[in-house]
Amino acid sequence: MKKEILVLIATESNKERAVSIAKLLIRKKLAACISFKEIQSLYSWQGELEYSKEIEIIIKSKPNKLNPLLETLRKELSYEIPQLIYKVFESEENYYKWITKLIG
Repeated sequence: MKKEILVLIATESNKERAVSIAKLLIRKKLAACISFKEIQSLYSWQGELEYSKEIEIIIKSKPNKLNPLLETLRKELSYEIPQLIYKVFESEENYYKWITKLIG
């Protein structure tokens, strides 16, 4: 049996909001673990170059949680077009068991 986990990367404009969203995801059992990184982003938005400080949110979950995760994040993230990048990875057995125990 493959031990697959889902890793989803999103961004939020400030840490307080990122932590609030993370708590919601964990309470709803949509994520087992969420990490945060302060990052700086440069991108084009409406014809202008934008530079901003953001919080990168790295969500560890299970593949069967993808659709409810995306639905919740689309509602909760503050951006008009949120960054929602995800991939399924194979996991070490003990980490997989821990995630499965927490969120099913």
